[in-house]
Order: sequence, then structure tokens, then C-alpha cells
Amino acid sequence: MTNEPLLETERLELWLPQASDLDGLVALLDDESMTRFLGPARASHASQFERLCRNAGTWALHGYGTCALRLKGGDGTIVGTCGVFHSWRGFGNGMDDVPEAGWIVGHRHWGKGIAGEAMTAMLDWFDREHGRQRIACMITEGNVASERLAARLGFVAYDRHQPDEGEPLVLYERP
Repeated sequence: MTNEPLLETERLELWLPQASDLDGLVALLDDESMTRFLGPARASHASQFERLCRNAGTWALHGYGTCALRLKGGDGTIVGTCGVFHSWRGFGNGMDDVPEAGWIVGHRHWGKGIAGEAMTAMLDWFDREHGRQRIACMITEGNVASERLAARLGFVAYDRHQPDEGEPLVLYERP
């Protein structure tokens, strides 16, 4: 990969996935409040290794994906992840074989606009590099902060999905 961030914002550096990110990704989710709306994602090395490899793979196969977020001038700690990645959720409803947006921000940084700043940069980059196109996202019903951010980013709800286990998901798209 690269030794420089893919993108920089006023407060953030957005980095492509790196093998050395594994411990930081585990630490990011090591708080029960972090996994409340994340479905099966857990703060385990196995779970985050799978996620890291999947994120690196979408970059390799499609030329876009999820980035690790680090504060500019900080100590290099991962404070979140965000991006547009290629997904196949397996339940149809416009969520298979599509670009999908997603964001996770560490609990210590909630309410500071980090996800919005990062996702605005990622969506602008995606549109420049890949052309404006439909991007999907799914948000666990009741995750009000993510629902509000999705609306600010131009996503609109178009359907719902009830997984076999867990909370209902609201499906969004940016047409």
C-alpha cells in the first residue's frame, strides 16, 4: 500500500487499509456502546482481521473501499473507519453487488462531526474517481445519529430489511 494518507481533511487523515491496522481496529470497537448498531462486528482479532482483509480486497478489486481515520498531528491511533466499499449483502433489496457507504467513529469522538467530515471527503473523492452513481447504505433502525448523517450526505430511505437475527435495518441510497 502507501505510506501517505489517501485523503486529508481539516482534522483527519484517511488511510488505505494496512496490515498494521489490526490492533487499532480491535481497540476501536472495544467498548460495548460501539457494537450496539454494528450487527456481527466485534472487538476480536478474528472479526477485525476478516473486516480488514475484506476492506483491502474491495480496494484491490474495485479501486475504492474503507479507510482508517486518524487525527491530523495525532499519535496515529485509529479513531474511526469510513468509506465507500463494494458489498454483497445477500438479501437483495438493492444491497447486492453495489457500492455501499459506511462509517464507524470511536465513542470518544462521537458528536464532533468526524463521520460527516470523513464521509464528505470520501464521497467527493468517489464521485471524482468513479463518477457519480448510486451508493447504498444500511443503518440499524434507531441509530439516530447515523440516520441524520445519511440524510445530510444525500441518502434517502427506500426500504427495510429484517435479518433472521438482530434489529431491523433501514436501507438508504444516494441516487
